[in-house]
Amino acid sequence: MKKTEKPEKPVILTCAQPSGVLTLGNYLGALRNWATLLDTAECFFGIVDMHSITAKNVPAELRKNSISCLAQYIACGMDPERCHLFMQSHVIGHTELAWVLGCQTPIGDLQRMTQFKEKAAKLGFSVTEGEDNGMRFSHDGARAQASVNSGLLFYPVLMAADILLYNADQVPVGDDQRQHLELCRDLARRFNHNYSDTFTVPEPLIPKQAARIRSLQAPEKKMSKSDDDPLATLYLLDPPKLIRKKIMSAVTDSDGEIRFGTDKPGISNLLQILAATGGESIETLVHSFEGKGYAELKSATADSVVALLEPVQKRYEELMADKGYLESVLKVGAEAAQQRAYRTLSKVYRKVGFYPRAR
Repeated sequence: MKKTEKPEKPVILTCAQPSGVLTLGNYLGALRNWATLLDTAECFFGIVDMHSITAKNVPAELRKNSISCLAQYIACGMDPERCHLFMQSHVIGHTELAWVLGCQTPIGDLQRMTQFKEKAAKLGFSVTEGEDNGMRFSHDGARAQASVNSGLLFYPVLMAADILLYNADQVPVGDDQRQHLELCRDLARRFNHNYSDTFTVPEPLIPKQAARIRSLQAPEKKMSKSDDDPLATLYLLDPPKLIRKKIMSAVTDSDGEIRFGTDKPGISNLLQILAATGGESIETLVHSFEGKGYAELKSATADSVVALLEPVQKRYEELMADKGYLESVLKVGAEAAQQRAYRTLSKVYRKVGFYPRAR
């Protein structure tokens, strides 16, 4: 390489479904870390609206949530001038590559996916492995609420296509998606073996320090958008009064001591939130709250969360008032994503033997 040439930046891709308002956990555990990558990598941030239709949805709500998700991304630091923000359905190649990859994916691999089994179980179905290593799919007629659609089963292949279409070097991934990323890596290796080197085998990108925010009402589990308890989850767009209400009603314990430990999940969660939003270490916070009560800890945590989210919420409102700008961001992002996607797809089509189109 000549001295005047700059090394190519690694490509980082991560995507999220437009399933409504992001949580404080999403921001502290993921988005805030993504914003630190913009200057050292070429980042593609996708809004995977096609994944959203594996479950029943209201079309108007999906469109609304999709543009809202984009505004939340930008408000959280995903600067369109320094990264590519795009809508999955705006880029040709995701489903096309998913079909090619799906033709190399044993159905048993998909039936073994933990998320598929969990989602199927919620519908009253079960997936078990027989003595012959074959998968058995059954349902309890009394509990089965609906059929499990093939999209739910095929979801991990589309997710693999989302990643491999851009030949991403690294993928920020949470614990709940590790199994899907491993399938993606397996598919990349399998295709490379069968057709020659084509795909980069992506590496998981695990931030060195990521806040693990837990439910305010059940701190033994993570904070989630799907929680049925309205007081359990803090959302990025919650007004200050609601944020205070949720934190002041957070589950703690009865011994009155403020310390961090596995035997004090509620207090530890509040300390984790305060440390992540305020910038002080947990050790420093424990020392500063020595001799004080839980109400003081909750009040300080609420103040810190409100202060952190105030500029995010202000920026979000500005963005949502300018739909023209948001649509221009999607247009530019889709053009950049499409350019890269076409390069990969044309290479894949040639290698699997598809006859080229006349020019």
